[in-house]
Amino acid sequence: MTHDELCQLEGARRRALWALACLRPGDPRASDLLAILDDLDDQEPNDTPCSDKPLDLIEVRNSVSVMRHSSGIDIILEQTIPQPWRERFNQASVGSTRLFDGPYASDWDKFLVEWEREMQHLQKHRAVQVGRN
Repeated sequence: MTHDELCQLEGARRRALWALACLRPGDPRASDLLAILDDLDDQEPNDTPCSDKPLDLIEVRNSVSVMRHSSGIDIILEQTIPQPWRERFNQASVGSTRLFDGPYASDWDKFLVEWEREMQHLQKHRAVQVGRN
């Protein structure tokens, strides 16, 4: 998958997750968003080295290097974020303040916490949808 394709895929995922966040599980308006997210999951690249399964959240968190910037703020080294997580973080962080040398580590931590919440919310929607079928 090219960088542009990954950017488009994760941009679409981000828009769908943000739209889904406004809906309660069971809301009929969620079905189109769930279909989009299912399709995006099917398109997701599986480029993780030495594995046939994507990295879980703990592995992703542990793989990213944090360093103390000369300004006294902890930042992350973007090149240590494995794809597709780097693009997911970039899509969720559009417009965020950052240092030239890297994003704030606190923003990375917030992203991971929010991602986990979004996945729990998504699972609730999917559970209701399965219960209806």
